[in-house]
Amino acid sequence: MPQATLSPPVSSPGSSPGLAPGSAADWAEPAQITLINAAIAEITQIATLPEITLQIIRLVEDPDSSAQDLNKIITNDPALGARILKVVNSAFYGLPGQIGSINRAIVLLGLNAVKNIAIAASLAKLFRGGQICPGFIARDLWQHSIAVATGTRRLAKEADLGLPDEAFLAGLIHDLGIMIEVQARRPKFIAAWAQLESGRSATLRQAELLTLGATHEQFGAALCKNWKFPSSFIYVTGFHHRPLELAPQHRVLACLVHIADILAAQQKLGCTRTVEFAEVPDDVAKAAGLSQATIEKVGKLLPEAVTDAGTVMTD
Repeated sequence: MPQATLSPPVSSPGSSPGLAPGSAADWAEPAQITLINAAIAEITQIATLPEITLQIIRLVEDPDSSAQDLNKIITNDPALGARILKVVNSAFYGLPGQIGSINRAIVLLGLNAVKNIAIAASLAKLFRGGQICPGFIARDLWQHSIAVATGTRRLAKEADLGLPDEAFLAGLIHDLGIMIEVQARRPKFIAAWAQLESGRSATLRQAELLTLGATHEQFGAALCKNWKFPSSFIYVTGFHHRPLELAPQHRVLACLVHIADILAAQQKLGCTRTVEFAEVPDDVAKAAGLSQATIEKVGKLLPEAVTDAGTVMTD
């Protein structure tokens, strides 16, 4: 388990235009943005969401779209439709009765929730793979991501934040930048991971800066920009290890993911070496509007909740 203190910041605020206005620091220096974009350009299989998922995102963002429009798109992809119904009918959602159609799911959950489920269903394939190097298995990172997603969703409910599906997706994508590193810069990632495992670097971010020139937070934020995700997801991927660097109006969701990240590590759920704190800092808990007692309660319930989520989010 990592120590309870965070190492000094691994990057200094730059003048890049990368992150949308409102944060306390930009997400990358100009030179870093160049190398990050070059890496993303090389891996079309991860840098591009399935076309149907992109259609769903565009449709839901269109104020003139309807539930019937979304239903038509999803029914054109039976595999995706079946996956969405599997999620909707799982114990994870706990809806009364069995939902037999996408249209009914949209009516019950809303367009945005179904959109987020569709995106989540598209992400699992990005984390497929065995052992990349000693101590790192891609599938373990997916299990960790599911745990963080589940924890973020629960914490959002406790904080009365609403938008449980947005919270789940935020947790699911928080470490997405690692998979860019694995796909595009594998030898350098392996070198970074070896530094971490050997204790030569206190955090993965420090090791990444030394070997890759940028961190998984920065790679993840860039990919979310590339996917045209809402700025809230850019904040989460770019600042989940340091959410208090964000402006107060943008930090709550990142704080929830930060907390869930720590809880997943405490419960030893999936790959935990990416986590930098052993305990939830009081200032982060306060920024999220949660007591330490509430956080502890969510942590204790997390393994069982992850079992439910993992059943539907894993192929």
